[in-house]
Amino acid sequence: MGFLFEPGFFSSGPVHTAAAIGTVTAIVSAVVGVFTVVRSQSFAGHALTDVATAGGSGAFFLGLSPLVGFLGGGVIGAGAMDLIGVQRVRSRDLATGVVLGAATGLAALFLYLDTTKSATTGATQQILFGSLFTIDPSTVPVVVVLSLATLVVIGVIHRPLLLTSVSAELASARGISVRTIGLLFMLALAVAVGLSSVAIGSILSTALLIGPPATALRTTRTVRHAMLGACALGIATTLLGILLAYDSFYWDSSAPIPVSFFIVALSFLSYLASGLPIVRRRVGRREAP
Repeated sequence: MGFLFEPGFFSSGPVHTAAAIGTVTAIVSAVVGVFTVVRSQSFAGHALTDVATAGGSGAFFLGLSPLVGFLGGGVIGAGAMDLIGVQRVRSRDLATGVVLGAATGLAALFLYLDTTKSATTGATQQILFGSLFTIDPSTVPVVVVLSLATLVVIGVIHRPLLLTSVSAELASARGISVRTIGLLFMLALAVAVGLSSVAIGSILSTALLIGPPATALRTTRTVRHAMLGACALGIATTLLGILLAYDSFYWDSSAPIPVSFFIVALSFLSYLASGLPIVRRRVGRREAP
């Protein structure tokens, strides 16, 4: 196995931190991502990545942790989309487009300030594409607490959330506050995007949020099975991405390949594989009565 695990992989502190944050983030992204795909709000998730970029670059410019900006910006963006009308299907594109445009403009401004006014280098790389191997270990407890809080929220609202995702009219007729459920989900989505931004960068965070859930929904029969499958796939993709990125340093120490590239590539390849005829036939046989 020496050809796969380069020297020092299992004893490396940065690898341990990357694996811990990556695993927790993959789980949260998978659970929230399944509902994101079911609710057809992938575009909203994409918009929140730009909001996270603006927040992270703004926090970096102010000397704060990018995580603060990722989460703060995401929460503000989620609230703005809900205020405009993201809970109504016909208003989602409008709300998302307005927030996306504003966030992109702010991101451009703060990234420009980060590169011209700050003496710290690597701001753009860290914010846009992440840097799992350079994350401070003290960030792990914060990420774990935020992840648990997000999972608790999804666990509490998952039944009405699923019903509002399928039929908002039926949910409303049963006395469910569609807007409250939608707002809580948008806040959970903002946190998931923020955590993914820490792991693989704000611009690539939808790879974890949408990739594994979309693949799992394509190959399973129920939402519960899709969540389990998305979690397993997300964790495997993240840990394998960390391993390959670590090994790439030994391939060429002058130009190691970022973790984010491998995670995105593996997520994309797994989704393509789920559409192969042999996979679809097996899924079809499982679904047959």
